[in-house]
Amino acid sequence: MLKLIGSVLLVLAFSLAGFQYAKRYRERPEQIRQLRTAITFLETEIGYGVRTLPEALAQVSLRAPVPIRDLLERCSKSLLELDGRSTYECLQFAVKQRWKWTQMQSDEKEIFLDICKNLGQSDRNTQIQHLTLAKQNLEQIEQQAQEEQRQYEKMYRTLGILAGALLIILLY
Repeated sequence: MLKLIGSVLLVLAFSLAGFQYAKRYRERPEQIRQLRTAITFLETEIGYGVRTLPEALAQVSLRAPVPIRDLLERCSKSLLELDGRSTYECLQFAVKQRWKWTQMQSDEKEIFLDICKNLGQSDRNTQIQHLTLAKQNLEQIEQQAQEEQRQYEKMYRTLGILAGALLIILLY
């Protein structure tokens, strides 16, 4: 009986690990899409709103889902708190703090940091052009992430279950 309980626990542990790893592949394209949507809202705020950059980021964060919301809120607060630093330094500081809570990778981070370099440094039209270019780049990366999701999500779920079953076979 004890062996059976241990076997079930091993299979569950390995299965959960596989499902957690597969979750990263499932959430990444979704979060990239959410970031693109947030950039669209930011583009609208910059183009038609009469708000400062911290206010625009705070307003956009209200419409964004949780990991993107936290990132944008931190960016807004960073701009308000770190007085005396450049806009890019403030936004880079916020990205360093919050990026680890997303499932996005370094490609998306580089695109977002490129946006941060251009925000507040030029006129509205140039900023909107940079935001549009970033959305296009994110769209391409999102398509790649969806392809990776199709390839690897099911594989990692299955691999977790099979690894647990293999360990049980090897132990008994």
